[in-house]
Amino acid sequence: MQVTIILPDNSKKVFDHEPTILEVALSIGERLARSTVGGMVNGSNDILDLRSPLKDGIKLQIVTDNSELGREVLRHSAAHIMAQAVQDLWPNTKVTIGPVIENGFYYDFDSEHKFTPEDLEQIEKKMAKIVSDDLEIKKEILSRSDAIKRFKDLGEKYKLELIDGFPVSEPIGVYTQGTWFDLCRGPHVQRTGQIKAVKLLSVAGSYWRGDEKRERLQRIYATAFENSKELKNYLDMLEEAKKRDHRKLGKDLNLFTFSPLAPGSPFFTPKGTIIYNSLQSYMREKYIKYGYQEVITPQIFDTELFHTSGHYENYKENMYFTEIDEKEFSVKPMNCPGHCILYSSEKKSYRDLPLRIADFGRLHRFERSGVMHGLTRVRTFCQDDAHIFCRVEQLQSEIKDFMVFLNEVYTELGMQNYNIFLSTRPEKRMGDESVWDQAEGALKAALEQLGLPYKINEGDGAFYGPKLDIMFVDALNRPWQLGTLQCDFNLPNAFKLSYTGESNSEEKPVMLHRAILGSLERFIGVYLEHTAGRLPVWMSPLQVRILNLTDAQKPYCEELLKSLKEMNIRAEFDSRAEKLGFKIRQAQLDKIPYMLVIGDKEMQNGEVSVRNLNGIQSSGSTLMKFLALLTQDIENKVFETKLLENMNENSKENI
Repeated sequence: MQVTIILPDNSKKVFDHEPTILEVALSIGERLARSTVGGMVNGSNDILDLRSPLKDGIKLQIVTDNSELGREVLRHSAAHIMAQAVQDLWPNTKVTIGPVIENGFYYDFDSEHKFTPEDLEQIEKKMAKIVSDDLEIKKEILSRSDAIKRFKDLGEKYKLELIDGFPVSEPIGVYTQGTWFDLCRGPHVQRTGQIKAVKLLSVAGSYWRGDEKRERLQRIYATAFENSKELKNYLDMLEEAKKRDHRKLGKDLNLFTFSPLAPGSPFFTPKGTIIYNSLQSYMREKYIKYGYQEVITPQIFDTELFHTSGHYENYKENMYFTEIDEKEFSVKPMNCPGHCILYSSEKKSYRDLPLRIADFGRLHRFERSGVMHGLTRVRTFCQDDAHIFCRVEQLQSEIKDFMVFLNEVYTELGMQNYNIFLSTRPEKRMGDESVWDQAEGALKAALEQLGLPYKINEGDGAFYGPKLDIMFVDALNRPWQLGTLQCDFNLPNAFKLSYTGESNSEEKPVMLHRAILGSLERFIGVYLEHTAGRLPVWMSPLQVRILNLTDAQKPYCEELLKSLKEMNIRAEFDSRAEKLGFKIRQAQLDKIPYMLVIGDKEMQNGEVSVRNLNGIQSSGSTLMKFLALLTQDIENKVFETKLLENMNENSKENI
């Protein structure tokens, strides 16, 4: 028997049996073998366990513990170590599942003991002991009856339920470390000693299989990295994220609040409303440039509309319903069905297309209480929503224009770091497969024509069409899905939309669903965290604060305030009898872009001293010079202003 394994550089390794991934690594070198945690075969992105045997002709990419992919395996194994530690400390605890998630992992436990933050330290110490014991991790494949007996003897009812849900023909994997074992498909590292850096983060509640009617469980969140340096970097990022949490910033800056009388429905204060309205005004300016027309559509519709659109059958669980005149109605969860009605209200010709209509209408979607989170997951929101009705031959051009539009907005807002994902047909969908083929093909072709890199996100499209998801990566390197473009051949068919073509025949338009900021609520939450609350001056609720040294300057400060307001600058005067340092510190905490510091010298010379949030200062300037540069920044929607640098440069030139 001869088995050939092909490596990434096309070199080959030959064996007299089907080797495991670890054996292949060992044939290359002991150092590689020690760091091997799994492998990927034949171009697949799925990581196989290092104990997996390989068949002849397989192309193998070895995954090591110091790689990004290797972290998944490390974290999967760390979850098992955590579960073992918990059961060592509290033997009556029942284990459920412990998956890897983004940036870490968790494990759900059924325990009479109520875990506290103090318990996490105790669990970490026990985990450290298991790691130092350097236990070998072994994989077994059991028959169904053996697996049931093994977990039944331990009273692990959750594992028995999982086994009961497996296909009868599926092999059942069990991983053992020391005397402890768990039901698992893998992959896992070779020994517990390979887990070098682990941190338990928090405790939360959960339900078995996410069902509120099932057993209440306790979830421990944690993370693991290949070394202590990477772990420290991540923990430092978490600390910074706490400071930037938009819920904290929203409270500190008095931007929005919530009430238990309207769960998941934010109340924007006057200051928060300025941000909200500034974003809408900004997008309205762009709509003029890119040929969009704004419309207003109803909030509540007869559910007949949503039967036609497919939302009733595919999205009902996320909608709100009521009864009017003995008929069922629903609050709209999205604008597209209403825009289809608007499109069909007048006969269309090919000359009318593309038709681009935008709508800031309020939307309502039922989010479960357990997933609502500040502004980023709410039940009522507004999108910079628009729909483009176009001819098939205009599709590539419209997709290109959308990406140009989006890139312009993201660049101006300081959000240049983003990735594009092409989300394909989901399991629950409407329309023929040929229609999906056409829609997915159109998006791929447009991206490739533009030379834009993208990744495929299998099965994550909308039920009516595939989509491009724009994943913005913020200042803390966290991805957020904001913008989207969805290519839809199905809704125009469902609503029997048409236009008269050049040959006088009836044609079907293509419908593009698009948003750039996405939900304004979600965007504001993400943007506050990205900027740490230091918003561009044009968006800031308060743009200038005047600070006086003594009461003697009050009349002059009042004159300055009047002049600023006459120029439509959002300004206020902090006239409190406090020391200047205290006032400056407060203005910094309030994220005020500019401070005008006024002492006797400024008052006598009719000048202002300007200070910004970065501590850059400029003195001896006239108010008019400052206002000229400030209004220019506001009009140009500048993200990172050079106002004070420019003022200082001008001062040097005047000397």
